[in-house]
Amino acid sequence: MRAWVRMIVRPWAVALLLALVVTAPVRAQEQAPAVRVAAGILPPFVIKEGDQLTGFSIDLWNEIATRLKLTTNYQDMHDAGTLLASLRSKTVDVIVSGLFYSSERDREFDFSYPIMEAGLQVMVRDEGGGAVPTPLKDVFNLLFSRSALVWLGVAVIIVILPAHLLWLLDRGNEDGASPARGYFPGIFHALNWAITALVSQVQTLPHQWLARIIGLVWMFAGVVFIALYTAELTATLTVEQIRGAINGPGDLPGKKVATIKESTAASYLRGIKAEVQEYPTAEEMYQALLDRKADAVLLGAAGLRYYASHDGTGRVKVVGPEFNRNDVGFVFQLGDPLRRRVSSVIVAMREDGSYQKYYEKWFGSE
Repeated sequence: MRAWVRMIVRPWAVALLLALVVTAPVRAQEQAPAVRVAAGILPPFVIKEGDQLTGFSIDLWNEIATRLKLTTNYQDMHDAGTLLASLRSKTVDVIVSGLFYSSERDREFDFSYPIMEAGLQVMVRDEGGGAVPTPLKDVFNLLFSRSALVWLGVAVIIVILPAHLLWLLDRGNEDGASPARGYFPGIFHALNWAITALVSQVQTLPHQWLARIIGLVWMFAGVVFIALYTAELTATLTVEQIRGAINGPGDLPGKKVATIKESTAASYLRGIKAEVQEYPTAEEMYQALLDRKADAVLLGAAGLRYYASHDGTGRVKVVGPEFNRNDVGFVFQLGDPLRRRVSSVIVAMREDGSYQKYYEKWFGSE
């Protein structure tokens, strides 16, 4: 009886075991965790509309996830600084905001096949033709400029020596440069004569012959000094009048330039000695420009052009050429095998035309 039971049960047990072995990978695939996708809000790559995410990068990733049969768990992040930090801490698997490749980032992370090539570009306020001139303000700014104060300090210093020589040689002469013999108030008379001779014409010359020679030389020096001072102020005024006229990357050194925190644009700005202002979100960066806290914005050309033609219409404009062109792609943890699968789909999308469809949707046809 037992042998008969074993003959019946054993084949069923083997069949059940084989079924478990075959179906185990299928169940494992069905129960595989969703891909944790970090999406930094940066139009037109990632745009948040209500509770939904859209944009060029989101459209691409959704197509990729469909082809690879992946489930996506989006984590939208407004703070750009948390994007790379989340990948470092392995709380996300991939960043789809479309970040520039860089050697520094390449040491920490893996990049997908490029989703586009783009460069940096400059954005400034669109002042139009309605800027109201402020001559009185310009004059005050000029008078209290660093250049004017430096020249004033030089004039005070250089007038002291001839004033003392004139007092020493011509003191006590009633019609001379220093009628009083004592140091006080004689030195004040000499200083008054030296300052007057420096900036204008004097009515009297020192009586003592050596003092008179020094006075004539000083009067000539005054003519030269005023000529140089006038030229310097004229140059300063010209610079002040065109200050803020940023027409491209060559005008950025020394200017206050806003950009996104930890971006490649921030590294570039530090390299050219610009006054870098880093903001965690694109909204704060654009607002800093509109509020005149920054002279310009530097970021990827695609994002700036999108803002200029949408929310920034009539308020900002993109100037100068697109420069430092580089690849833009999705970012993965170092050694993640998913990167190769995603890159293969991106290549396939470029070949079958689906990539171009999404590109033209968000950037238009070139």
